[in-house]
Amino acid sequence: MKFRMVYTGIRVKDMDESVRFYAEVLGMKLVGRARVESTRGEWAQLRSEGSGQLLELNWYATDSPFYTEWRHGTEMDHLCFAVDDLEGALKELTTRGVERLGGPYFADGWKMVDVADPNGICIELGARARRPARASRGRKAKRSRSAGRARIRKEE
Repeated sequence: MKFRMVYTGIRVKDMDESVRFYAEVLGMKLVGRARVESTRGEWAQLRSEGSGQLLELNWYATDSPFYTEWRHGTEMDHLCFAVDDLEGALKELTTRGVERLGGPYFADGWKMVDVADPNGICIELGARARRPARASRGRKAKRSRSAGRARIRKEE
Protein backbone atom coordinates (compact mmCIF):
# COMPACT_ATOMS: atom_id res chain seq x y z
CA MET A 1 0.00 0.00 0.00
CA LYS A 2 1.34 3.42 -0.94
CA PHE A 3 0.91 6.28 1.58
CA ARG A 4 1.58 9.87 0.44
CA MET A 5 2.18 12.61 3.01
CA VAL A 6 -0.15 15.52 2.27
CA TYR A 7 0.12 17.95 5.17
CA THR A 8 0.87 18.53 8.84
CA GLY A 9 -2.00 19.91 10.90
CA ILE A 10 -1.44 21.96 14.03
CA ARG A 11 -3.98 23.37 16.50
CA VAL A 12 -4.11 27.13 16.91
CA LYS A 13 -5.74 29.36 19.52
CA ASP A 14 -6.62 32.21 17.13
CA MET A 15 -7.04 31.46 13.42
CA ASP A 16 -6.75 35.03 12.10
CA GLU A 17 -3.64 35.78 14.15
CA SER A 18 -2.04 32.49 13.08
CA VAL A 19 -2.80 32.99 9.37
CA ARG A 20 -1.31 36.50 9.55
CA PHE A 21 1.84 35.14 11.25
CA TYR A 22 2.50 32.36 8.75
CA ALA A 23 1.60 34.53 5.74
CA GLU A 24 3.10 37.89 6.71
CA VAL A 25 5.98 36.92 8.98
CA LEU A 26 7.08 33.62 7.40
CA GLY A 27 5.99 34.48 3.84
CA MET A 28 3.72 31.49 3.27
CA LYS A 29 0.82 31.72 0.82
CA LEU A 30 -2.73 30.99 2.00
CA VAL A 31 -4.04 28.32 -0.40
CA GLY A 32 -7.34 27.46 1.29
CA ARG A 33 -9.52 28.26 4.28
CA ALA A 34 -12.94 26.99 5.33
CA ARG A 35 -15.31 26.43 8.21
CA VAL A 36 -16.46 22.84 8.76
CA GLU A 37 -19.91 22.59 10.34
CA SER A 38 -19.59 18.88 11.17
CA THR A 39 -16.53 19.55 13.37
CA ARG A 40 -17.60 23.03 14.47
CA GLY A 41 -14.12 24.15 13.48
CA GLU A 42 -12.11 25.91 10.83
CA TRP A 43 -8.99 25.07 8.86
CA ALA A 44 -6.55 27.07 6.77
CA GLN A 45 -3.79 25.67 4.57
CA LEU A 46 -0.60 27.49 3.70
CA ARG A 47 2.41 26.64 1.52
CA SER A 48 5.90 28.08 1.26
CA GLU A 49 7.13 29.03 -2.19
CA GLY A 50 8.84 26.06 -3.84
CA SER A 51 7.45 23.51 -1.36
CA GLY A 52 4.93 20.78 -2.00
CA GLN A 53 4.23 20.36 1.73
CA LEU A 54 1.19 22.05 3.26
CA LEU A 55 0.77 23.39 6.77
CA GLU A 56 -2.81 23.09 7.98
CA LEU A 57 -3.95 25.28 10.86
CA ASN A 58 -6.91 23.88 12.83
CA TRP A 59 -9.18 25.77 15.22
CA TYR A 60 -12.17 24.25 17.07
CA ALA A 61 -15.03 25.95 18.93
CA THR A 62 -15.51 25.02 22.59
CA ASP A 63 -18.59 22.94 21.70
CA SER A 64 -16.71 20.94 19.05
CA PRO A 65 -16.14 17.22 19.64
CA PHE A 66 -12.48 17.93 18.68
CA TYR A 67 -12.00 20.75 21.19
CA THR A 68 -9.59 20.39 24.09
CA GLU A 69 -8.46 23.01 26.56
CA TRP A 70 -5.38 24.76 25.15
CA ARG A 71 -2.06 23.99 26.80
CA HIS A 72 1.49 23.80 25.45
CA GLY A 73 2.26 20.35 24.13
CA THR A 74 -1.15 19.93 22.46
CA GLU A 75 -0.31 21.94 19.33
CA MET A 76 0.22 18.85 17.18
CA ASP A 77 -3.20 18.14 15.74
CA HIS A 78 -2.60 15.44 13.14
CA LEU A 79 -0.65 14.28 10.09
CA CYS A 80 -2.53 13.58 6.87
CA PHE A 81 -1.71 10.85 4.34
CA ALA A 82 -3.58 10.17 1.10
CA VAL A 83 -4.21 6.61 -0.07
CA ASP A 84 -5.87 5.21 -3.18
CA ASP A 85 -7.73 2.44 -1.33
CA LEU A 86 -8.86 3.46 2.15
CA GLU A 87 -10.39 0.11 3.08
CA GLY A 88 -7.27 -1.72 1.91
CA ALA A 89 -5.03 0.65 3.86
CA LEU A 90 -7.11 0.14 7.01
CA LYS A 91 -6.96 -3.63 6.61
CA GLU A 92 -3.18 -3.53 6.20
CA LEU A 93 -2.70 -1.23 9.19
CA THR A 94 -5.04 -3.31 11.37
CA THR A 95 -2.97 -6.43 10.67
CA ARG A 96 0.06 -4.45 11.87
CA GLY A 97 -1.66 -3.58 15.15
CA VAL A 98 -2.42 0.06 14.37
CA GLU A 99 -5.28 1.50 16.46
CA ARG A 100 -8.23 3.06 14.66
CA LEU A 101 -9.37 6.25 16.38
CA GLY A 102 -12.42 7.37 14.39
CA GLY A 103 -14.30 7.77 11.18
CA PRO A 104 -15.21 7.38 8.52
CA TYR A 105 -16.14 10.98 7.93
CA PHE A 106 -16.50 12.94 4.72
CA ALA A 107 -15.34 16.42 3.69
CA ASP A 108 -14.56 18.17 0.43
CA GLY A 109 -14.91 14.99 -1.65
CA TRP A 110 -12.73 12.88 0.66
CA LYS A 111 -13.53 9.90 2.86
CA MET A 112 -11.30 9.90 5.93
CA VAL A 113 -10.47 7.84 9.00
CA ASP A 114 -8.13 8.45 11.90
CA VAL A 115 -5.52 6.02 13.21
CA ALA A 116 -2.81 6.40 15.86
CA ASP A 117 0.93 6.13 15.50
CA PRO A 118 2.86 4.35 18.31
CA ASN A 119 3.07 7.66 20.22
CA GLY A 120 -0.67 8.31 20.06
CA ILE A 121 -0.35 10.99 17.38
CA CYS A 122 -3.40 11.13 15.16
CA ILE A 123 -2.85 10.21 11.52
CA GLU A 124 -5.69 11.07 9.17
CA LEU A 125 -5.93 8.77 6.14
CA GLY A 126 -7.95 10.01 3.20
CA ALA A 127 -9.09 8.76 -0.18
CA ARG A 128 -11.25 10.43 -2.77
CA ALA A 129 -14.84 9.55 -1.92
CA ARG A 130 -16.66 7.25 -4.33
CA ARG A 131 -19.98 8.91 -3.51
CA PRO A 132 -20.79 12.58 -3.03
CA ALA A 133 -19.23 13.80 0.20
CA ARG A 134 -21.54 14.76 3.01
CA ALA A 135 -20.96 15.30 6.68
CA SER A 136 -21.48 12.31 8.97
CA ARG A 137 -24.49 12.95 11.20
CA GLY A 138 -26.66 11.15 13.66
CA ARG A 139 -24.04 8.79 15.02
CA LYS A 140 -23.37 8.29 18.68
CA ALA A 141 -19.88 9.30 19.65
CA LYS A 142 -17.57 8.96 22.58
CA ARG A 143 -14.50 11.04 23.12
CA SER A 144 -10.94 9.84 23.17
CA ARG A 145 -7.76 11.86 23.21
CA SER A 146 -4.84 11.55 20.83
CA ALA A 147 -1.96 14.00 21.04
CA GLY A 148 -4.23 16.76 22.33
CA ARG A 149 -6.98 16.34 19.76
CA ALA A 150 -10.28 14.95 20.95
CA ARG A 151 -11.30 12.41 18.34
CA ILE A 152 -14.68 10.82 17.67
CA ARG A 153 -14.91 7.06 17.84
CA LYS A 154 -17.79 5.36 16.14
CA GLU A 155 -19.89 3.46 18.70
CA GLU A 156 -19.54 -0.28 18.23
